[in-house]
Amino acid sequence: MVRAFARDEVAPVARHFDESQEFPWENVKKMADLGLLGIPWPEEIGGSGLDTISFMIAIEELAAVCASHSITISAHTTLGTSPIVNFGSAEQKARFLPSLASGKVLGGFGLTEPGAGSDAGGTKTTAVKKGDRYLLNGSKRFITHAGVGEVFVVTAVTDPSKGTKGISSFILTKESCDLERIRDLGMGHDPAFTPMPGFRAGKKEDKLGWRASDTRELIFEDVEVPVENRLGEEGRGFINFMKTLDAGRIGIAALSLGLARGAFEQALAYTAERKQFGRPIAEFQGVHFQLSDLATQLQAAHHLTYHAAWLAQHGHPFGKEASMAKLFASELATKATITAVQLHGGYGYTKDYPVERMMRDAKIGEIGEGTSEIQRMVIARHLLKGLSI
Repeated sequence: MVRAFARDEVAPVARHFDESQEFPWENVKKMADLGLLGIPWPEEIGGSGLDTISFMIAIEELAAVCASHSITISAHTTLGTSPIVNFGSAEQKARFLPSLASGKVLGGFGLTEPGAGSDAGGTKTTAVKKGDRYLLNGSKRFITHAGVGEVFVVTAVTDPSKGTKGISSFILTKESCDLERIRDLGMGHDPAFTPMPGFRAGKKEDKLGWRASDTRELIFEDVEVPVENRLGEEGRGFINFMKTLDAGRIGIAALSLGLARGAFEQALAYTAERKQFGRPIAEFQGVHFQLSDLATQLQAAHHLTYHAAWLAQHGHPFGKEASMAKLFASELATKATITAVQLHGGYGYTKDYPVERMMRDAKIGEIGEGTSEIQRMVIARHLLKGLSI
């Protein structure tokens, strides 16, 4: 179903939205109607009642034609919704999850800051308790859905003396920046969520790839957040968002796998048709080797990604496997898309073929939700755990 939707509804408009940098609201509404914005959540709260592997399949299939559409369901579900599912109180779940799981509104996750990227523990945003409220000040950078979203889980320092154990997380609400555009759409806004004064989105980023995905700064200026909007216990924010990132890395692996597969399929079809020296270039041994290597690496990425998803789905530890899948698949996406452009020759460098967009979309997979360098550190820590060195 997702493959057909990607082929029929997403592929024909992917280039337009990449060039215009518009958020594809109409297609996002269709994805919400199909249940793609709440795949792993129970039906009683508006979700589709499926599982983690089904969720990863949807991410992969969308990414095979457009990474911007894919990251929309991935970020909304894993980053925007899962922290409330996993760490929220009964009241918080009842209040926020029906709108998020059904796709009535979009959610996001505020972690990265101007000085806190790979060093997530370097958070500078503060939350000072004042009676029954916290006063938040600071900012977050490169936040998916920062403009279009209305519900956000964000981190802030509640006790500077405790290091990472002094970081807490909160649920904040604001209005979508596209109220006029979505007024008649039937999604994107929930009047039940009161906008918090002082909480707003900053400028939209002009990005290399994922150009139809909304990425902006989140700004907090004396934002009053009720105590009941604190997510989990005070001081548990760092631990909880690390667990969230582990799951998110499987999503980035699936997205990267989809991108790599989509580029490979484009290259396979093109080389079978393109003729040089009187025959299709797919018949040349040099092309054989490139296609064979990519096919083998795609199979490996597939196994890594869905093994990590299986572990997560069945409640087993999966941190190391998620990092391995994310590292391998994201670096493969960069390699596969560059190879696809090369196999297209001069045509691959034009916008007449999707491989140049795929190449631009691939790079962020090696950066977002932990750079490749951070993944190697995480993997090494798991390997060395318990050893006396």
